[in-house]
Amino acid sequence: MQLAICTDVFAELSLTDMLDKVKSLGIDAVEMTAGGWGARAHVNTAELLADEHKLAAFQAELDKRGMRISALNTSCNPLWPSETGKQYEQSMYDCAVLAGKLGVTKLVAMAGLPAGSPNDTTPNWITSTISWPDFMAPAYEYQWNVTIAFWNQYIAHCKQHGIQQIAIEEFPGTMVWNVETLLKLRHATDPMLGINLDPSHMIVLGADPIAAARALKGAIFHLHGKDARIERGLADVNGLLEPKPVTASAERTWNYVAVGCGQDLQWWKEFFSVCRMMGYNGDVALEMEDMTMSVEAGVLTSIDALKQTISR
Repeated sequence: MQLAICTDVFAELSLTDMLDKVKSLGIDAVEMTAGGWGARAHVNTAELLADEHKLAAFQAELDKRGMRISALNTSCNPLWPSETGKQYEQSMYDCAVLAGKLGVTKLVAMAGLPAGSPNDTTPNWITSTISWPDFMAPAYEYQWNVTIAFWNQYIAHCKQHGIQQIAIEEFPGTMVWNVETLLKLRHATDPMLGINLDPSHMIVLGADPIAAARALKGAIFHLHGKDARIERGLADVNGLLEPKPVTASAERTWNYVAVGCGQDLQWWKEFFSVCRMMGYNGDVALEMEDMTMSVEAGVLTSIDALKQTISR
């Protein structure tokens, strides 16, 4: 395994300054947002597709530093029935084209979340039983039909541009948020769709990422190095479903935190060991979303923990 980093954490830096910063941290691989709802601060997809000289200059900045793109990230909700959803969808298609031109064979994405019916315009995340009320079951079935249809079409597009793996992040608030939903989508589409296993999302929903890794043998395509902490005394009272803003850290029942500030290093060693045992030996992309400390502190804390624990 090798350490990479999600570059949106340095969105305020220019492309060249960001690459220099990452290189100074001892990291040679970057996961860059090139579609979807991310910052896209370092990859102007439309510009790079329109101008071969700018595309070549972009690649040259990586090459001269001995760096590479681990994956292009295009996470968003293309299933939202709105103009914004259509823009997200187009950005995903453009991202795949750009990946092909750059020789990047892996995309990171999210499954998306449709509305509850053809007449609805607001995405609905169904997390309770579909047994009742009566509208739940048909809404859930409709959502899966929309999701599967989209991904079959998108996968066909990706294959035309040399994409070999689509790593779906199991994000709460989307159709794929655990092992079962990932495998359901994978079995309904294509084996080139697997998981971007981000343990933080499983932790905040009460799942065990280590057990999940065992269940995902052969389907782990990417890893995010991101931790989460269930906050003592708050989760015990209110449970794990938490709609408060991520900036309200002190009031939330759980928080995304720097690696090692939620689970200890022994846990992380076991997690990476099991992922390796289940066939994954690729990049671990640090994703810094800790609102309890500065960006610099969170990045350095996470790098220190990941360098001690990833299975090399």
